[in-house]
Amino acid sequence: MFTGIVAAVGRIESIKPLGTSPDAGVRLSVHAGGLDLADVALGDSIAIQGACMTVIEKRADAFDVDVSRESLNRTAGLTDVGDVNLEKALRAHDRLGGHLVSGHVDGLGTVSHFAPVGESHELRIVAPRELGRYLAYKGSITVNGVSLTVNSVADSQEGCEFSINLIPHTVEVTTLRHLKAGTKVNLEVDLIARYTERILSAATPTQRR
Repeated sequence: MFTGIVAAVGRIESIKPLGTSPDAGVRLSVHAGGLDLADVALGDSIAIQGACMTVIEKRADAFDVDVSRESLNRTAGLTDVGDVNLEKALRAHDRLGGHLVSGHVDGLGTVSHFAPVGESHELRIVAPRELGRYLAYKGSITVNGVSLTVNSVADSQEGCEFSINLIPHTVEVTTLRHLKAGTKVNLEVDLIARYTERILSAATPTQRR
């Protein structure tokens, strides 16, 4: 589990195919940036752009992960060299600064607007229609691994457009500063909303007498 509070901006330095088959995944070598790897062991989880990955090799300031083709097909930002948001897995005694995040990407959104508003930035994203039911005013959403608060929601035939206000600190310390209209982003909906939907929609078993 994670919190959606980005600990550092790292950088994918190299991408190596794990085979020649079209279904083969890749091995990413990631420079950790300011992320302290002293307490990271092989097999530990690190969220990269909001996607939970397993550390298979570690150096003083970098680590490697293997990414399956399935994960590559369902995420954005893991197929090119460049900056990435990083967060180590949540420990039981850690502060929950954002919200509960599993690191499992639910779908890809498309940035429709990103521009300064006063000292902040307004970010608008169009989510797939099937994710729209999990988005609510002042609810939580994870975008590229960053825990954010939804300011508005508008459903349409094309999808569900929601808006977010980004304070200067968030823009400065995450990769969200690189966003522009048309950029694909990783979305993870609120875990509590997903479980609530399941509870409310589950059929009540017929009681036999």
